[in-house]
Amino acid sequence: MTNNIYILIIAAFLDYLIGDPWDWPHPVQIMGWVISRLTKFFLHLCQNSLTQRLAGIVLGIILIIGSGLVGFWMIQIARWVHPLLGIAINSILLASCFAGRSLRVAAEAVLQPLTIGDLEKARKILSNYVGRDTQNLSQAEIYRAVLETVAENATDGVMAPLFYTIVGVFIPVVGPTPLALAYKASSTLDSMVGYREAPYTYLGWFCARLEDYLTWLPCRLTVVTLALLSGKPMHIWHICRRDAINDPSPNSGWSECAYAAFLGVQIGGTNWYRGVAKYKPLLGDALYPITATSIQNALQLTRYCYLLWLGIAIAIFLMLPNR
Repeated sequence: MTNNIYILIIAAFLDYLIGDPWDWPHPVQIMGWVISRLTKFFLHLCQNSLTQRLAGIVLGIILIIGSGLVGFWMIQIARWVHPLLGIAINSILLASCFAGRSLRVAAEAVLQPLTIGDLEKARKILSNYVGRDTQNLSQAEIYRAVLETVAENATDGVMAPLFYTIVGVFIPVVGPTPLALAYKASSTLDSMVGYREAPYTYLGWFCARLEDYLTWLPCRLTVVTLALLSGKPMHIWHICRRDAINDPSPNSGWSECAYAAFLGVQIGGTNWYRGVAKYKPLLGDALYPITATSIQNALQLTRYCYLLWLGIAIAIFLMLPNR
């Protein structure tokens, strides 16, 4: 268990200092490749709703359990070669599960051209990170899109992986990395096949539901953490209870709403996807306009939450009598 907490600290520093270099292989890329191949296979093999639902369960089990097991055995093999190699592989794999630096880099990549008024470049860069149509977005809509992305991914890209990592720290045989990789697989499945639209309507239902359940607790803990950091927890909770429940997602609405309430801005509204308008509930009160500063503050809030949870995990570890 002692090594587990050190590996968590090393991984946190790696994510902060390096993040996910574009030219490095990433576990999510491998997960995505496997999901893509298996999805094509199952969609070709299964031709009705029942068999596709069953195939979706199989797909989820293979990816989630398989990702955890592959990570576990990679670490074990590295340890057998040399203990330091085991620590290195463990730390690198774990760092790849956190998206703190990647989220910041992505947001700042969109914000940078906006500082010189280059809307066209900002729209183009934003299209790499969001599913909505970006070609006609105004500056205010770009700011909203970036803030919504930062607020949503703060939970499923940063805090939820950290939550399962901390749980794994206190499970000696399993360790933090396999659990974090398993959650990352669930999140990747949801982003690739967890849609109600064809052809994923039935194949993706299990993966979407499972990701919702796995993210539910870390999402609420993130909202509570933000509420406490705000100094006005009841206000944040009131806004979330008022608005977040209107969002069709059981988690992203709460995460986005907590950030909106903290910053005193309003997000949501009409977005366009492949030329089709979709309305998302309004979250928060429009006390202030969304600006680059709002987004930077949201990124800083995520870092504060992350460091607070990390500090709590270390404190709990130090208080254990037989660590």
